[in-house]
Amino acid sequence: MPDDFANEGQGQIPTNLRLLVLLEEVAKAGVPVTPSALKESLQLPKPTLHRLFHTAEASGFLQRDIDGKSYGPGPRLRQLSINTVSSQRLRTVRLAILRSVAEKIGETCNIAVPDRDGMTYLDRVETHWPLRIQLPVGTQVPFYCTASGKMFLSSLRPAYLDRFLSNARLERRAPGTITSKAKLKEEIEATRKRGYSTDNQEFMEGMAAIAVPILDDRKRLVSTLSVHAPLQRQDLAGLAKNIDALKTAAQELTALINS
Repeated sequence: MPDDFANEGQGQIPTNLRLLVLLEEVAKAGVPVTPSALKESLQLPKPTLHRLFHTAEASGFLQRDIDGKSYGPGPRLRQLSINTVSSQRLRTVRLAILRSVAEKIGETCNIAVPDRDGMTYLDRVETHWPLRIQLPVGTQVPFYCTASGKMFLSSLRPAYLDRFLSNARLERRAPGTITSKAKLKEEIEATRKRGYSTDNQEFMEGMAAIAVPILDDRKRLVSTLSVHAPLQRQDLAGLAKNIDALKTAAQELTALINS
């Protein structure tokens, strides 16, 4: 493969690092990218770039977007990011922050990360109350009817949000589920403006929740911090009184992942 070595020694990426740097650039972009979009930043020949993208796709680290030309993180790259964030030393501090805010609020708090089909719970600290809602680590919940999911949707560019809404199936999950795409879009816009999201019996009957974003160093949402409770103990208005505590904890978590 001559093109892999044609410009070696001219400041280009070493051959054995090219795939890693490619994955880094795709993840950094935050949106699906085409091979030609990375040609200038990677300074690699077009055939090499296409071969690297093909290899990454075939191995599950990248996946093709719906346009058939651009690529985004695949299941293995997403799992790698989750495992990286879950590394033991980082997780020890993260759980201490999560436990502290859960104790202040007195209800179960969660950290969730966006996956392909919904939000996946990464960490969780349970309330001490015997009456609790069971959503263990690893549980995946929908975007459209959960506080964490709507927080993520509010971080999407308008064109991507419109694309999601045009294809989403808004099935009723509970009495408060928003099944109108127009109303859900209004709710997402309201979430973006106020800086936190809500779930008022939208995902599960008898449950309320609120969520705030955890950001990377480029101010992009990477995960969410949320609290939920049964309505017998806390309604949405009661949970909303804890927004400042949640935002403070989210800022600490943001600083942790960017340190």
